[in-house]
Amino acid sequence: MGSLRPKQFLPLGDMPLLAKTLAVFQSFSLIDEIVLITPPGNEDACRKEIVERYGLSKVTRIVPGGASRQESVASGLRAVASDVSLVLIHDAARPFVTADLIRRVLEHAASSGAAIAAIPVVDTLKRRSSASAGALTMERDGVWAAQTPQAFHRSLLVQAFEQAAADGFTGTDDASLVERLGHPVTLVDGHPANIKITTAEDLEFAEDLAAARLAGRIRSGTGS
Repeated sequence: MGSLRPKQFLPLGDMPLLAKTLAVFQSFSLIDEIVLITPPGNEDACRKEIVERYGLSKVTRIVPGGASRQESVASGLRAVASDVSLVLIHDAARPFVTADLIRRVLEHAASSGAAIAAIPVVDTLKRRSSASAGALTMERDGVWAAQTPQAFHRSLLVQAFEQAAADGFTGTDDASLVERLGHPVTLVDGHPANIKITTAEDLEFAEDLAAARLAGRIRSGTGS
C-alpha cells in the first residue's frame, strides 16, 4: 500500500477501513460477538482508535495474529468461546460486505455446516508455468472466485484447523481446510462490489465506490 501503517487503519471516507468493515457487523442483529485479529503490536491502537472511538461494543476480544492468514485465524478461533455454534470469518479489507450477504452465508452454514461467499469467474483464465512458457487457456465453467464472509460450525472448523496443523498443510482460505476433511462447502452468491482492498489503487477505487453509494442513497432519499 506504500503506507507506514497497516492498511486497515487507512481512511476510507469518514472513518478508517477497519472501522467501516466492523460497523457492518456491529449493526447486524445476528452477530453476537466479534473477535478482532490484528498484527502483533497493534492491539492498543485497535482498541483506542477503532473499537472505543467508534463504539464497536460487540468487539469483545482483540488478539494478535500470526505470520500467515491461517495462523491468524487459528489465533482468533482459540479466542472464541466453546459454546459458540457458528463462526463467521471476514477480511477486514472487505468493507462493502452487506448484512444480506452475511445473513445468507450464516443461514447456509447453519444448515450445511460450511458456506462461503463467492462469485462465478467471468474472465478468460490463462495459465503460465514459467516466465518463458506460453499461456494456456483454462476451462472456467464451474469456477468461482472465493470471497468472505465464510461461515462454519465451530466444531467442524476447529477439527479442520487441527488436522491442517497436524499435516503441515497451509490453505489459501479457511474453506480449503474444511474441504480436506471431505466436508462439502456451500457456495453462496457474493457480489462484485465485495472487493478486497490490497493495493493503493484498490483504495482509490473503494473511495470512488463509497462516494457513489452515498450519492445513490442521497438521490434515492430525495426522490422519495
